[in-house]
Amino acid sequence: MRNATKIDSCALGESVETAEANQQIAARSRRDELILQHLSLVRHVIGRLLTELPPGMDVENLKSAGTLGLVEAANKFDPTRGVEFKAYATTRVRGAVLDELRRNCPLPQEVLQRVAKVRKAYEELQPPVSVEALAEVTGLSHDEVVDCLAAIRLTRMVSWEDSGRTQFVRMDDAHDQPESRMERAEQKQILTEAIASLPERERQVVTLYYMEDLRLKEIGHVLKLSESRVSRLLNSAVFQLGERLRAKELS
Repeated sequence: MRNATKIDSCALGESVETAEANQQIAARSRRDELILQHLSLVRHVIGRLLTELPPGMDVENLKSAGTLGLVEAANKFDPTRGVEFKAYATTRVRGAVLDELRRNCPLPQEVLQRVAKVRKAYEELQPPVSVEALAEVTGLSHDEVVDCLAAIRLTRMVSWEDSGRTQFVRMDDAHDQPESRMERAEQKQILTEAIASLPERERQVVTLYYMEDLRLKEIGHVLKLSESRVSRLLNSAVFQLGERLRAKELS
């Protein structure tokens, strides 16, 4: 009888271990499936980020960092929390890519020198600051100023992004309180007017990028422009929109 009990106990233990092993295998399988299904998300996130960065980024390093972020997201994802994996993973992938950029600032000394000139001019000019005004004060070309603004965004050397572009992109993330709704309505009105005031090409790029969710290459194909030209137009437009919002806040 005791032997039978021991056999039953051993069988039960083996059954539990088998069940746990099967659960682990199933969990790994679900994780691997999530990773494979969302590899394109890494390319999408990097493609969007590249519009905010100066030319010449090491895209392969960014892809590696983004893929590691995706793997981490798949490992930590809890489907019972009611959050869509794509939304959860996007934040992780973007964070991993930004961390890689912060660890390995790719800006050469000559670019940093131009950035310092643009930053100094920006701080001295009255808002709203224009790209043209920065070019006149610094003696740089329009495109050089736009590239410096992208570099500034990367290195977090000024805070105009926080007060400008963040509101532009994430205006609907505010808490849905009456005051917040009124503030958002006012911001949207300001933003609508600011977009309408942009030069035609920049207005088209902003619309295609943010409203139609097209990538730079796709926008370039539509407008018959190079990808680098589209990137500069978008960076210039975003800066101008941020400045319009900043000037309104300070008035």
